[in-house]
Amino acid sequence: MKFGCQTYTWQMSAERYAGRIDHILSVVAAAGMRGIEAEICMMGGFYDDPDRMHRELERTGLKLGALCLVLDWRNEDETEDERREADKAFAYLRHFPGTLLALGQMAGADRTDLRRRQANAISCFNAVGRRAVDRGIVCAFHPNSPAGSVFRTREDYAVLLDGLDSDAVGLAPDAGHIAKGGMEAVEMFQSFAPLVRHVHFKDTAADGGWTEMGCGTIDFPAIVAVLREADYDGWIMIEDESPRAEADPDAVTLANGRYVHERLIS
Repeated sequence: MKFGCQTYTWQMSAERYAGRIDHILSVVAAAGMRGIEAEICMMGGFYDDPDRMHRELERTGLKLGALCLVLDWRNEDETEDERREADKAFAYLRHFPGTLLALGQMAGADRTDLRRRQANAISCFNAVGRRAVDRGIVCAFHPNSPAGSVFRTREDYAVLLDGLDSDAVGLAPDAGHIAKGGMEAVEMFQSFAPLVRHVHFKDTAADGGWTEMGCGTIDFPAIVAVLREADYDGWIMIEDESPRAEADPDAVTLANGRYVHERLIS
């Protein structure tokens, strides 16, 4: 297992950090993490110049553990624009062998027409995943929990797992989004451990809001134990969405690094 950071921690204050991957990498390295998962919208010129990204990774001793592609995927088939964006991500990842492509869907305004929207999304995920397999790229879908997400409850996860082509698309569960969807995180990780290809950790407070890692209700050591038992050897990406992270993502990342080393690694 390898621990890293997801750039959404900085994306919440994107006006200060968008395009500053060099800064983010320096903070992640100082926190003692091993890599990052980069949201494409945060990469700026680093997405146009993979050599530049390689230089910064080498400077900091980190890996690009995952690239995150977030699109609408509302139709039964990929739109031309969606296919173009996925193809651009595939081309970028040719420069970073072994980097996972994490798929995220933009949440809608509500959950109307739920079953059709779920079926359309799954069809698109499978199409992207199969094209990724042809290029030697591993894909995983990351469910989220906003009110308009179509994969946020236990029933939604059952539909998702029943429809995904597991040869092409794995699961990238997020402990915080699982809790926000009304599920118990440890139990859910136990139930779908064989399908997990990528992991996100963030914490939730008792009142349902986001909080700093280790300050909330989620038993991260127990989840790590479940993953170890399942011989999981992929990435666990820390993605803090707490109010403090929005105000000072650098300080929260350093604190999360201490938590990871004190409670999850040692």
